[in-house]
Amino acid sequence: MTKRLIIAEKPSVAADIARALGGFTRHGDYFERDDAVVASAVGHLLEIGMPEDEEVKRGKWTFAHLPAIPTAFALKPIEKSEDRLKTLIRLIRRKDVTALVNACDAGREGELIFRYLVQYAGTDKPIRRLWLQSMTPAAIRDGFETLRTDATMLPLADAAKCRSESDWLVGINGTRAMTAFNSKSGGFQLTTVGRVQTPTLAILVEREEKIRAFVPRDYWELHGTFRAAAGEYPGRWFDEAFRKPDDDPDARAERLWDEAKARAIAAKCAGKPGVVSEESKPSTQSPPLLYDLTTLQREANGRFGFSARTTLSIAQALYEKHKALTYPRTDSRALPEDYVGTVRKTLEALGETHAYGTHARRVIKEKWVRPNKRIFDNAKVSDHFAIIPTLIAPKHLTEPEQKLYDFVVKRFLAVFHPAAEFLVTTRITRVEGEPFKTEGKVLVEPGWLAVYGKEAADENASLVPVKAGEKVATVNVDAQKIVTRPPPRYNEGTLLSAMEGAGKTIEDEELREAMREKGLGTPATRAQIIEGLIGERYIYREGRELVPTAKAFSLMTLLHGLGVPELFSPELTAEWEFKLAQMEHGALKRAAFMKEIVAMTKHIVAQAKNYESDTIPGDFATLAVPCPKCGGEVHEKYKKFQCIACDFAFWKILGGRQLEPAEAETLLREREIGPLDGFRSRLGRPFSAKLKLNDANEVEFDFGPRLSDDDAEAPDFSGQAPLGTCPKCGNRVFETPAAYACERAVGPDKTCDFRSGRTILQRTVERAQMEKLLATGKTDLLQFVSARTRRPFSAFLVRQADGKVGFEFEKKERGPGARGARPAPAALKLLGKHPKDGRPVEVYAGRYGPYVKHGDTNATLPDRERVDALTLDEAVALVDDKAGRSPTKPRRTPATTRKVAREPKPAPAPAARARVARGAPPAAARKRGGKTASPAPVARVRTATKAAKTPSTTARRTASSGATKVATAKSAKPATRKRR
Repeated sequence: MTKRLIIAEKPSVAADIARALGGFTRHGDYFERDDAVVASAVGHLLEIGMPEDEEVKRGKWTFAHLPAIPTAFALKPIEKSEDRLKTLIRLIRRKDVTALVNACDAGREGELIFRYLVQYAGTDKPIRRLWLQSMTPAAIRDGFETLRTDATMLPLADAAKCRSESDWLVGINGTRAMTAFNSKSGGFQLTTVGRVQTPTLAILVEREEKIRAFVPRDYWELHGTFRAAAGEYPGRWFDEAFRKPDDDPDARAERLWDEAKARAIAAKCAGKPGVVSEESKPSTQSPPLLYDLTTLQREANGRFGFSARTTLSIAQALYEKHKALTYPRTDSRALPEDYVGTVRKTLEALGETHAYGTHARRVIKEKWVRPNKRIFDNAKVSDHFAIIPTLIAPKHLTEPEQKLYDFVVKRFLAVFHPAAEFLVTTRITRVEGEPFKTEGKVLVEPGWLAVYGKEAADENASLVPVKAGEKVATVNVDAQKIVTRPPPRYNEGTLLSAMEGAGKTIEDEELREAMREKGLGTPATRAQIIEGLIGERYIYREGRELVPTAKAFSLMTLLHGLGVPELFSPELTAEWEFKLAQMEHGALKRAAFMKEIVAMTKHIVAQAKNYESDTIPGDFATLAVPCPKCGGEVHEKYKKFQCIACDFAFWKILGGRQLEPAEAETLLREREIGPLDGFRSRLGRPFSAKLKLNDANEVEFDFGPRLSDDDAEAPDFSGQAPLGTCPKCGNRVFETPAAYACERAVGPDKTCDFRSGRTILQRTVERAQMEKLLATGKTDLLQFVSARTRRPFSAFLVRQADGKVGFEFEKKERGPGARGARPAPAALKLLGKHPKDGRPVEVYAGRYGPYVKHGDTNATLPDRERVDALTLDEAVALVDDKAGRSPTKPRRTPATTRKVAREPKPAPAPAARARVARGAPPAAARKRGGKTASPAPVARVRTATKAAKTPSTTARRTASSGATKVATAKSAKPATRKRR
């Protein structure tokens, strides 16, 4: 019987589809019934790149191989999701699968995921499109009744591919061209650019330039205190005739720029009576809309200080692990119109809880859930709807997870409540004709604010009551001097808002409209963009603020000087969105769009390639410290600090790190600076070092004495403050250019070997972290980059029992009965029961291919292609053979209680036993009396001793040597045991 393969974008959606259509049985990562198979990707499975025969192996960072424009893009599997890709390819190529249904998310990226998958599989099977904006069972069934044809989706597919290929062309060529330009004079300075990353950086740099250029101004405000019959109240003077001038952003109605005028008004009103007039108006405040990801990230940053990445990871855990929230990577703040029933069920579930029951039950009782375009509107739902709680009540949440879950649930409850009602009172007190304003806001009906209790309500100011026309006494009028403040730096919350609204500043009306609902990046990528800017040292965090570095200013100077605004202006994204929207509607051909992108790519490379000199204009500093060679002025230029009177100069970029002007001044004044972090070798490895001016006035690295050199002179630590006590010998630990070391671990008379690198796996270990490690035995959770996989991971640095510094990873929650951190996998299929003991014989998908499982015995299939044709008898033969051969199988039933059909074989010779103990059993030693041969005692003792060396059950890796130690009970297993 032929089947159609339905491919969703996420496992949760595949499960929803299978549940809605009914009749499916789960087989590992997919569901199947007689006429259909439902499977899913896990987001993007493939990425584009240069074809293998066109990829430049050496010299790709030089102009010689730019621009890099492939004849056709190659698709390459993303390593972390390669297993899922193989599963889908195998399903697509099944002979009984004759048609495909694209059930990926209803949008451009969902279309791209599916199209790349089909292209990589090389199939021409017919395709239909499922287009859903709601995930209710009824909406899913209706969607399958009205599947769209493949032809109608081709324009959207073209737009999706164009977006992907354009980002690659501009990002790869722009990055390589700017890197090649900055590396012209020697060295290697990676200079990354991107369509979203660089305009985001430009927003930060522009704000920082305004802060640096800001000139504070003094102004005065007049604050009065007045006494009525019922008591005293405050008031502030204001100019009733004020009109906001276009050329003075600091002007306000209450500000006076002339001190004499301010004091004159204060003197004029002092001790004089005032006449009161008052007006009260009702005011309402509607509940805020439901959360999309960007709003959630912004508000969680403001409330809890969570970074955008942290909020996304927590929300993802609440969605994937706890099933407590809906899909978080959304830009919609509304729900589908058919979700009224689902919302009622969710409220009923919340009504059973202690924390939210009161408000949830009231919403249901008052029948506040009804069709409402502010909440339920298909036109406002894109690929995904707003983030709301599910029917599942989460358990065992961490504190950050609980905070974010509470955030979402309260917003969900609040949106169905009526508006809050206030009484806003404005009181004007006139003294000698000068007006003083007093405002009060009284909460009359809390409405949605009741959900938040006191934490969300405004600070209610109950004004002292006055009678109409009452005369009051002026107690005092104080002229207060205040200074204007520069615009605030961006934090992650305000930067997310700026990225979301980046198109508002675009002058072209069509382009502004194209960006109206897009902004820079997507909700799913904005956190990654911010972290990428930090990782490339374009910006750094200072508290909650994001501060651009000198490298960021240098890049903006370069891009402006080269005349390539395409790389730093949001207009590029706006223009792309405008044209891609035209393409989706069939008004623009894919070939025409890509022709323009290729031409723009060539222009960017040509601008960088043809600029020959280091004369790019910019806002550069003049150092306050004179030239050490001739005493002349030292000026900052694009690439150097250069004396204007002689040939003294040194590079701004040293070891991949850019010196700030203040650092350059310290270097010239003290003739050394550091240790400084953030340098990188030619191989891209980070390191720390001092910078020194030698006798020839040349800047050079100073790595300090080699701590392993017994003949080296011990460094002088007399001017340093120790970081703490050595965990090995109790002496003091100091900072050297390359490491933190015990004072007894350096020099010819060293008696200790404690040393920890300042940079470990591309992570600079700050002094404060090492101090914390020495004081408490553990740092904060830090991020490193694996030397093997090149992937980031998080771990604590800890003081181990032997005094060394090692890694400690976060403990993962384990499911009941789990043998390790991973949950037990689901069987692909059940073949039947074993004829001897009646236990099930099942087929599983393993890391190294399919395998048969019977009890504790796993047997790999010799021919993985026959997995679907495997019979019960064949599987029983495999597991019986494996059980008879394995010398290390635990918990084997004793021979006296088993029925053995074969004659027992003689015991192996002593030499054979020794080989068994070493975990390399010869053929003669594989069976003994029909039961598994136990390892010799020496093997058990050696392994147990090794496990006992580390008391903790947490996996650790020695930071200094890179050697891995897994100190868990599982590590005591003999070496011959293969784990899946």
